[in-house]
Amino acid sequence: MTQPRGHRTQAQRREQTRNALLDATIDCLIELGYARTSMQEICARAGVSKGAAQHHFADKAELMAAAVEHLTNKRMAELSESLGSLPHGVDAIPAAIDRLWAGYSGALATASTELWVAARTDPALRAAIRPVDRALGRATLAQIRGLTADLPPERTELLFWLTVNLTRGLALDAELGGAPARRKQLLEEWKRVAAAQANGE
Repeated sequence: MTQPRGHRTQAQRREQTRNALLDATIDCLIELGYARTSMQEICARAGVSKGAAQHHFADKAELMAAAVEHLTNKRMAELSESLGSLPHGVDAIPAAIDRLWAGYSGALATASTELWVAARTDPALRAAIRPVDRALGRATLAQIRGLTADLPPERTELLFWLTVNLTRGLALDAELGGAPARRKQLLEEWKRVAAAQANGE
C-alpha cells in the first residue's frame, strides 16, 4: 500500500530528528567551539525541544560520541568524492595532496579538531573518536592505494601518513592565524618532495 505523499513513518521522523541534532552539533562545534557548545544551543539550531532531544541522547557526552561518527562519515564521503576524480599513478600525487589538504583543513576538519582537543581530558570522548578516526584513515588510504597501484604499497602508505600529519599541522596553523603564503609554500614543497619520493628519487 502506497503511503500518502508527505507522510513519514515514526522511524523516519526519529531519524530526521537525530540527524538534525547531529548536524546542529557539528555547526556549533565549527562556529562556537566545544566549550561553548551547549545542549540548549544545539536544540535551538535543530528546532528540537530539550525533552525530545533526550529521547535520542541522554546528555551532551552521548550526543558528542554520536557526532564523532556522524562527522567522520561526512568527511569520508567528501574525501571519497574528491579523490574519485583524480588520475592514476605518480601524476595523482600532487592532486591527491591538494585534496587531502582540503579534506583535513575544511569546516568539518575544524569540528574534528575541536573534538580531539576536548578528548585529551575526556576518556569517553577519546574512546569514541579513535576507532572512527582510524576508519577514516584506513578508507582514505585504500582509495589512495587504488590511485597509485603501480607504487610499492609501503611507499604509498608512508607518503599518505606524512601528508595527513603535515596537513593537520598546517590546518592548526591556519586556525591560529599563521601566514597563508607560508602554508602554500610548504604544501608546494611537499608536493615536489612526495612526487620525487614516489618516483624513487
